[in-house]
Amino acid sequence: MIRVGITGGIGCGKSTVLAEFEKIGVPCFISDRAGADCYRDRVFLKELRQLFGDAVFLPDGSVDKKAIAARVFADHRMMEQLNQMVHPRVMHRFEQFCLQNATADYVLFESAILYDYGFDRVMDAVVCVYLDLEERIIRLAVRDGVSRSQIMSRIAAQMPAEEVMMKADYVILNYEGNPRQRQVKTIDAWLRRQGGTTIRT
Repeated sequence: MIRVGITGGIGCGKSTVLAEFEKIGVPCFISDRAGADCYRDRVFLKELRQLFGDAVFLPDGSVDKKAIAARVFADHRMMEQLNQMVHPRVMHRFEQFCLQNATADYVLFESAILYDYGFDRVMDAVVCVYLDLEERIIRLAVRDGVSRSQIMSRIAAQMPAEEVMMKADYVILNYEGNPRQRQVKTIDAWLRRQGGTTIRT
């Protein structure tokens, strides 16, 4: 079974591309969902309180994720510490996901920070979903209702989209009017032809 990373900067539309892969039966592991599951783990919550203190917890004991986002996007060291807590747990879940889908030709591992944290090293290939900066800013402003400066701060915390595109094995240009479905089917056909063999040399 081939492990394929799929990545792209915030606001590039990875979820719409993943939906196309899911339509044709490809098992898709969403790292954000796996990361969100951590916030229901008691051990993780204890570690989170030790790192951030009580300020990121709401009166009912749940986590104020907006407060955490504001902290980590303003403090790179805090971001690194949070990632060191989350990433091993996410990768453990991915290994379980691969075992559950062992008969598939390939699985997709979605992560916006695939290259930033070396997840690409355990992938056989990488797909980049690309959209230019201004389009991403427009989408994020509509989706999240945040200011341009807040969006730029989030984008700056990730590897530049053009650098990701150059590193990837495949690129999907996710513009409206560009046939997304056709791009996905082309990549899917190529990956299925590999028959579980190693793509990279």
